[in-house]
Amino acid sequence: MSEKKFNQPLGGNEMPRFGGIATMMRLPHSPAADGLDVAFVGVPFDIGTSNRAGARFGPRQIRTESCLIRPYNMATRAAPFDSLQVADIGDVAINTFNLEKSVAIIEQAYNEILEQGCKPLTMGGDHTISLPILRALRKQHGPVGIVHVDAHADINDHMFGERIAHGTPFRRAIEEGLIEPTRMVQIGLRASGYEADDFDWPREQGVRVVQAEECWYQSLKPLMAEVREQLGAGPVYLTFDIDGLDPAYAPGTGTPEIGGLTVHQGLEIVRGCRGLDLVGGDLVEVAPAYDTSGNTALVAANLLFEMLCVFPGVQYRA
Repeated sequence: MSEKKFNQPLGGNEMPRFGGIATMMRLPHSPAADGLDVAFVGVPFDIGTSNRAGARFGPRQIRTESCLIRPYNMATRAAPFDSLQVADIGDVAINTFNLEKSVAIIEQAYNEILEQGCKPLTMGGDHTISLPILRALRKQHGPVGIVHVDAHADINDHMFGERIAHGTPFRRAIEEGLIEPTRMVQIGLRASGYEADDFDWPREQGVRVVQAEECWYQSLKPLMAEVREQLGAGPVYLTFDIDGLDPAYAPGTGTPEIGGLTVHQGLEIVRGCRGLDLVGGDLVEVAPAYDTSGNTALVAANLLFEMLCVFPGVQYRA
């Protein structure tokens, strides 16, 4: 029997990094998730956005900026492409004009990915997309734990009378039993709100809320040790809204808030998920038009690679 060959990102000595097809990390493109352990998926959706639109262009820009990422993690010694079959399966073909139809399309697309035994790593898109993804995950895994990095709790009961938008997914997910609230932590929440309930409602459900002020001037390694203990051995989903970072690092987003996390803290959070039973993850709310340098998408691409590096089954080189 021949040894299994794993996909590898296209190297900079094989094709200049400014050339080639713009897939995530210049991995092979696959038309479906069959045979993959992990799939990078784009969801170019921003119909649920309340302030600055443009996250529909996030997946394309993240792929473009990912061309610089190499296959080996020098900090953690993770070598994900030595043990996992990974490819970019392209974008979900959402309905640009209809939010409810798009949510149904996304859920069905993720049903198909998960039925293949593949774990999705998603490039958003606004944060609405986490709801249909969690609906699909529930069918495979039951209610999941959540590590949620964000400036906002996204637990509004409605926005402009609508029950599904980028500010409502985690209230709907808790109500629908998609999440175990006692196995959920929200990190980086901050800024102004409409009432104390904006952060108190999740606390009342059993969610651990870590406001940004609790994170200032310190390493988040001790926090993540507590998070791993809280979430335990069950399935976990990692969702990272780029506005969880301070706009000094990630200005290209629809609802920026000052006083956020640093890039270093974002890395500590993701790396601190190593050991959890991650069943998927997303990076959302990159709106490239508001950061012409491309730095926001560059940060996003690297955080997605870091997520891949903490998935179960990743090998670490001595």
